[in-house]
Amino acid sequence: MIPYSLFIVDDEDTIRRTLAIALEGRYRLADFPDAESAVAAARVDPPDLVLLDLGLPGMSGIEAIPVFRAIAPEILIVVITAYEDVKSVVSAMKSGAYDYVVKPLDIDTLEMSIGNALESIRLKKEVQALQERYLRENLPCFIGESDTIRDVMEFVGLLARSADTPVLILGETGTGKELIASAIHYRSPNFRGPLISVNCAAIPRELIESELFGYEKGAFSGASAAGKKGMVEQAEGGTLFLDEIGDLSPEAQAKLLRFLEEGEFYRVGGTRKLTVRARVVSATNKNLQERIGKGLFREDLYYRLAVARVELPSLTARRDDIIPIALHFLLEFSRKFGRSFSGISRDAREALMRYRWKGNIRELRNFVERGVLVGKGPELTREDLGLGEGNVSVDRPPAAEAILHPQLPPEGVDLREAHESVDRHLFGEALRLTGGNETRAAQLLRINYHTFRYRRKKLGL
Repeated sequence: MIPYSLFIVDDEDTIRRTLAIALEGRYRLADFPDAESAVAAARVDPPDLVLLDLGLPGMSGIEAIPVFRAIAPEILIVVITAYEDVKSVVSAMKSGAYDYVVKPLDIDTLEMSIGNALESIRLKKEVQALQERYLRENLPCFIGESDTIRDVMEFVGLLARSADTPVLILGETGTGKELIASAIHYRSPNFRGPLISVNCAAIPRELIESELFGYEKGAFSGASAAGKKGMVEQAEGGTLFLDEIGDLSPEAQAKLLRFLEEGEFYRVGGTRKLTVRARVVSATNKNLQERIGKGLFREDLYYRLAVARVELPSLTARRDDIIPIALHFLLEFSRKFGRSFSGISRDAREALMRYRWKGNIRELRNFVERGVLVGKGPELTREDLGLGEGNVSVDRPPAAEAILHPQLPPEGVDLREAHESVDRHLFGEALRLTGGNETRAAQLLRINYHTFRYRRKKLGL
């Protein structure tokens, strides 16, 4: 199978025929006399590389470069230009061209340029394959078929394209916020750099500044004689993940804000300004807006951290994914403990689906780990998981009053306590009260935006 596809775009028939003959058999070739027809073909099936003449009739080669890049950013473009047209070459390279060759064409030089470009493509594809394999094998939050998680992961993929856009991850405990931070890092241009994780709630208040930004020698009693690099410096060229960001002290918040705005900071006790290039991803299960109202969190810092926001659904809100995630953990722990399990029994699956996962993915992981340790096999049973009727809390029908009087109070309700028979009414009421604003309606129902869209779609509203 010929691995790479090439477009030849030139208004001269002779050049197109010559290039087609020279490259035939090694690549999947298509040739076009103008940029418009090549762009139309690329929208249907993007090529790996485009040999693009700059002096085209109609849409010029310079104009076509950003169009091709918009269709598929991974397309590499080698431009063909007249020897004396230096300005066009400079413009083409600034627009995103990979390389250039000059007329009259030297086939050996052209093939070297194509070879270098395709080697770059090959390396990128290998890296992407390694990234995707890591995500599949190590990030169970990616597992599942529900529309809710598909929407979230699609959004995460878009955010990962940037190397420096700050991201704030919101979600309940155990929903996989740290895993999402890992996904953003390993899919981003920074993936070769370090991923430095900081639990802001686990570091004593008096040490958080020095842990984040480091300190100079003699900065305080007990400081190392050599000083110390902080985690911000350690994240150079990579990603700094600040978990439980809502617990950051006011002093550390001020220094973090300066770093986010200017990329600069001082070590504790230092006078030398330091510069670091690293992306900041933060996470919390707290309501930062409430903490802002109480004066516990800086509003300006919030808006710098939340340039992009990811709201993770609870496991209860994505029940279709419970069994696939459980099977992932079953395989993981079977390998770890040298056990042989063929699957999960029917009664165990039913119990898993009914259980109210207050600890979300982390709690599910713990249940499966226990089951693999104590179970005899070949299937993981309800008893192995510890999900017997007498010792677990499973989803129960709500009080009769909630069904008979399904009114939505101004302060909202916990939708997880609502019976399915009133979901449609509650969603309709939420949309009516908010004038159709989905974000505000989701807040009234105390679910995240992605879950709201998924449930609304299922209800046919």
